[in-house]
Amino acid sequence: MPEVSRFFGILIRMYFDEHDPPHFHAIYGDMEAQIAIEPIHLLRGALPTRAISMVIEWAALHQVELMNNWQRLRADQPPIRIPPLG
Repeated sequence: MPEVSRFFGILIRMYFDEHDPPHFHAIYGDMEAQIAIEPIHLLRGALPTRAISMVIEWAALHQVELMNNWQRLRADQPPIRIPPLG
């Protein structure tokens, strides 16, 4: 499960064998959420309010890179790291 970013204790991962719609996983402690990339929204799971807000903000800033990584993973290529939320 490739890690594409990490910030404020939140891990962002994307998996090689995932199902549509395009999404990523945000992990914070023992909590996990799946976030759709286009449009950006919570698919399933949960994170604390502050953590989910940061994840949504980060995803909005890097939506194009997230979609590129989704396409790379579908083509059996490794994802490219995305800068953390500053």
